[in-house]
Amino acid sequence: MQENQQKIVLIGGPGTGKTTVLNALKDKGFCCFDEVSRAVTLKAQKDGIEQLFLTEPLLFSEMLLKGREEQFLNANKRKEQIVFFDRGIPDVHAYMNYFKTAYPDLYLEKSKAYKYTKIFHFSPWEEIHTTDNERYETFEESLTIDQFLIEAYSDLGYNIINVPFGAIEERTNFILNSLSCDL
Repeated sequence: MQENQQKIVLIGGPGTGKTTVLNALKDKGFCCFDEVSRAVTLKAQKDGIEQLFLTEPLLFSEMLLKGREEQFLNANKRKEQIVFFDRGIPDVHAYMNYFKTAYPDLYLEKSKAYKYTKIFHFSPWEEIHTTDNERYETFEESLTIDQFLIEAYSDLGYNIINVPFGAIEERTNFILNSLSCDL
């Protein structure tokens, strides 16, 4: 593990551009961990469950928590000084709060145990919001989910940095420029 490794999380409601910027960071050679929920959703669909989160939210969330914890631990084994994540562990309980689904204390305990360095927030942006096979939330739902995400990270004491709207390269450079001050 790189000493003082920066673990950077991209958060925001569905369809806000996080994954697109993460892919741009990958193209620049950065170590990036993809969103876990897409893989969980696709596997469930192959098993005949169209929307696992809607039919079994706790099972879905357990799978997400496990996947995000594995990503965090895998990042610890990496030599890179900066590691990016498309969503973090606190996203899991934020979504559970959004859906008013009870969950074990373990979710919050894991969010407190695994600490990230910086949180970059992507606000809902109607112009770029789309739905697809794994992202079914409307723009209005994205707005509400976004508030639950902000609350979850704020309650854990994180300083949230808002990424301005703009072209992919502008958003990517904003993040990198924000980090260069710390290097």
